[in-house]
Amino acid sequence: MDFKEDFLQLVWKYQYFDRKSLLTTDGEELQILQVGNHNSGEGPDFQNAALMIGGIRLHGHVEVHRRSSEWVQHAHDTDLGYNAVVLHLVWENDRQVYRQDGTPMPTAELKGKIYLDIWRNYQQLLDFQIDLPCAHALASVPEILRFSASEKALVERLYEKSQGVLAILQATQGNWEETAYRWLFKCFGYHTNRIPMEELGQLLPYTLLKRHREQLQHLEAMLLGQAGLLPENSEDPYVQQLKKDHDFYQKKYGWTKGLTRQHWTFLGARPANFPTLRLAQLATVLVQAPHLLSSLLEESGDLVAFKKIFQTPPSPYWRQHYTFGKPSSKITSNGLSEQSVQLLLINFVLPIWFAYGEFHDQEEWKERCFSLLQSLPAEQNYVLRKFVNHAWKPSTAFDSQGMLELYRRYCSAQKCLSCKIGQSLVRSPSK
Repeated sequence: MDFKEDFLQLVWKYQYFDRKSLLTTDGEELQILQVGNHNSGEGPDFQNAALMIGGIRLHGHVEVHRRSSEWVQHAHDTDLGYNAVVLHLVWENDRQVYRQDGTPMPTAELKGKIYLDIWRNYQQLLDFQIDLPCAHALASVPEILRFSASEKALVERLYEKSQGVLAILQATQGNWEETAYRWLFKCFGYHTNRIPMEELGQLLPYTLLKRHREQLQHLEAMLLGQAGLLPENSEDPYVQQLKKDHDFYQKKYGWTKGLTRQHWTFLGARPANFPTLRLAQLATVLVQAPHLLSSLLEESGDLVAFKKIFQTPPSPYWRQHYTFGKPSSKITSNGLSEQSVQLLLINFVLPIWFAYGEFHDQEEWKERCFSLLQSLPAEQNYVLRKFVNHAWKPSTAFDSQGMLELYRRYCSAQKCLSCKIGQSLVRSPSK
């Protein structure tokens, strides 16, 4: 049967093979004292293992491959970092290999030694032909184990997003206000226009827009003008005034470039997500929260105040338009919807809190993230429906965010054997 290298890593990690009379391919007795620490990054797969080979105690690393020839294919034979490997664990030994220093690599072959029920579980319970490989067995996994797997994925999700915030902090030379502002732009683009929103945030510094926060129309002119979304020719008095204001500020501040309409996605987006309307809503937010970071940190427990900032209606023009041109027959926006605000809480606020906690080594900010997620309802989307259809329904955003990351990081990438759920399905009850 076909299998992946991570299956052999799992077999070594939990010793799912017959260890009686274990020999290397050179016929030397092999005793396993410590399997080592599983390494998911660069370098040997298991580090700081302890073995007895031929009666000699060895401390070092273990590298795992399906075939021994992969040692050469992966250029380990020329890598100084692999000279400390003391055992090459393979399914099939198809050639002798050597370390960079020229010494032969001790090798152990697993063919014929892996427990039959481990093979059977791997084959039957993980179907890598579908995007949720454990779907048909998911209902049998204990709830506590599913919770543990999704909780781990949630922490990984928050940590990864916080690294995005900290990268902006580094680019802004430690300016938390500017960082929060740029992160807001990125999140306000949601999925469809995230990249151009991020670029626009870099073109218009926070300190500049904050100077004009009491003039909503001027903020709209700057944002829409630098976004390249103002029509070239229009008889609409509002558009003409925006162009006039933008031209004035363009000369005043020496703006030499901006984005173009081609940067933005309208096709396929719902009218409520058109970038023109989103930028008008963003201008209103900047008026309501001139000290953005303080609003996030000092009022971190006041969700009512936060929602009020984001649910303030935009200027009158944008309550009747989704974009420039013909007015809508109904009210287009009275502020962001509850669903949009919840997404901003999750994607904008929480990563900043988590990053702030990471940067200042203050765990309470991370705990605050988990508490907020537990107070929010679970999202509903096509990914979560895959789990719901197999008897796993999220109760809160704490659950749904973890499940979304579980799907992205493990299910879609078919890294099932790095997931506690996949590991439990492969594991034999008797082992």
